[in-house]
Amino acid sequence: MAAVTAGGVTELAIRDSLPAGFLDCPARELAALLGGPTLIELAGRREPPLFVSVIQHGNETTGLEAVQQVLRARLGADGSGGGLPRSLMLFVGNVAAAAQGLRRLDGQPDYNRAWPGTVDHAGTPEAAMMAQVHARIVARDCFAAIDLHNNTGLNPPYGVVCSDDADTLHLAAMFARTAIRFRGIAGTQTASLAGRLPAIAAECSQPGVAANAALAASFVNGMLALAAFPERPPRPDALAMYHTMGVVRVREEVSFAFGDGAAALRLDPALDHLNFRELEAGARFGASDHAAPLSMQDEAGREVAGDYFAVEDGALLLRRAAMPAMLSCDPRIVRQDCLCYLMERVAAGASPLDHAAGAP
Repeated sequence: MAAVTAGGVTELAIRDSLPAGFLDCPARELAALLGGPTLIELAGRREPPLFVSVIQHGNETTGLEAVQQVLRARLGADGSGGGLPRSLMLFVGNVAAAAQGLRRLDGQPDYNRAWPGTVDHAGTPEAAMMAQVHARIVARDCFAAIDLHNNTGLNPPYGVVCSDDADTLHLAAMFARTAIRFRGIAGTQTASLAGRLPAIAAECSQPGVAANAALAASFVNGMLALAAFPERPPRPDALAMYHTMGVVRVREEVSFAFGDGAAALRLDPALDHLNFRELEAGARFGASDHAAPLSMQDEAGREVAGDYFAVEDGALLLRRAAMPAMLSCDPRIVRQDCLCYLMERVAAGASPLDHAAGAP
């Protein structure tokens, strides 16, 4: 079991076997079963291991369900199955938030913003824990790293990459036909591992959907069975690739709501239906009494909201063509994370780096 520090932050537990009951444990009961964040290292027939993380956000449960499906099929409910074709390192993250069905607890760092490179959470116990996991991933020269997530809004499955090397793009293509190239937010798992090994965040659409768990399970199962990545880069048509132009947030001082009300910013209650739609300039996001209710940072950290949004006659409008992703209609998620990302399509065969102003 994991230990709890005096400050109430749970330290990492490391196991070399599955705890009894794990394969059928719902996300809300993980804290009782595990006691806290846990790294489970299972031996397989091939090395180096595949690294998979689940429940970094406590309300994103598809990854857990997918891994449970894979392990039940490979190991059997009683452990008598044929075993794993490749060793697996499984990180089970924010079980305290999962117990309450929340992305994170109030006052708690976002687990997927506390990995090496973090700025906002540097020096926290969570950052020390992620550094410990990161060091073990690097020390074992993991085959690949998969961070399984969900979206709260309507989105198709897609991968997020922070590098465009051939193996990383193959990894993304093995998950979905759509990928987003993003320099990465400081402190995310995928950004922390980019350039060291193939790494993606696999966004599995909404939780609680059996098809999404099956897709994620198929992906993890396929990666465990894969002996090596293809030597050639993926075909240009293997991925529909987008580049992130920036992350959009509601300014902290601006009150907001979805639908009608007294808030300064009143967003369309069906805003998430705009995800992965190529919008023209003039697309309406809602109504605002505030002249500049949104902030937007590009990959170089510059404030660019004025280039992309305007308030005209009380309507919040898009100023230039763009495609949103991760639009959520959950106010708590909007405050804890963001309203959305804005993207542009990358021409087939072109490097996303060609589009990334200031990208490394």
